[in-house]
Amino acid sequence: MDTNLLKSELTYKYVRSSGSGGQHVNKVSSKAELYFDLQNTNAFNTEEQQKLLEFFNNRLSKDGILMLSCDDSRSQFRNKALVTQRFLELITEGLKEEKIRIPTRIPRGVKKKRLKDKRINADKKANRKPPTIE
Repeated sequence: MDTNLLKSELTYKYVRSSGSGGQHVNKVSSKAELYFDLQNTNAFNTEEQQKLLEFFNNRLSKDGILMLSCDDSRSQFRNKALVTQRFLELITEGLKEEKIRIPTRIPRGVKKKRLKDKRINADKKANRKPPTIE
């Protein structure tokens, strides 16, 4: 994964943050929105692209564009850095290979212990019953 190529394909848009604030908040566009066109990117091969499409299934728009936003900070520059960092983390998480689980057998000693404990419990309950007269 070439991060410089990825960063060059990103599009940023700055809008006004929502929420409470003073007089200054109505004049400054500090919220950073990141747009990434996943379907028309050259940064990934088709296999990686398909994997990311599955990973971002619910986050993509109808056109296949991923949108992330950040308004954590008052600084436009800081918000841009944060949203870019989040984007790169999501991409690395989406490209991560899943480990194949190797099923393990239950050890013989564990099976024997379980059956022994069952037998002890059954005998204990059997001893609680009144004796039968023959």
